[in-house]
Amino acid sequence: MGGMQSLVQEIKSILTQREESLSLAESCTGGLISAAIAAEPGVSRFFKGAVVSYSAELKSDLLAVPKPWLKGYGEVSLPVARAMARGARSVMRSTWAVSVTGIAGPSGGSPDKPVGTVCFAVVGPGIEEVVQQLFGKGSEPQRQDLQHQAGLFALELLLRQIRV
Repeated sequence: MGGMQSLVQEIKSILTQREESLSLAESCTGGLISAAIAAEPGVSRFFKGAVVSYSAELKSDLLAVPKPWLKGYGEVSLPVARAMARGARSVMRSTWAVSVTGIAGPSGGSPDKPVGTVCFAVVGPGIEEVVQQLFGKGSEPQRQDLQHQAGLFALELLLRQIRV
């Protein structure tokens, strides 16, 4: 989590200075990003919390992801990532929200969405950015490596938006 900690420190500095807040909706990272944030002292000044929404039911019931989107686009999709972030921001009343949903493997992939496919969203004041990444291309990626890479990418994505 070393690389994550320096990102968290910068996020903490910016959001605390602005008196803004952050919430997360994590799926494939299973709380890894939340744990990295919670490891840093003083984060209660900006970090509202997180939902680890592994199931489609939780994505729908708690984060208000439309059920037709889960079926039509799939849980690992840009529209679902956006809806997860919107839902987390709404439920936790935060300034910013980040979501992560993906296929960490080793199974569950398909030709269209191989293992390592991860969708991200950052939602904040006037901003909604969604990005899809493929981690571990050309290899048999390890689950923990994919989760760590996705966590780093999510924090970097947030930082790009809040530095503006």
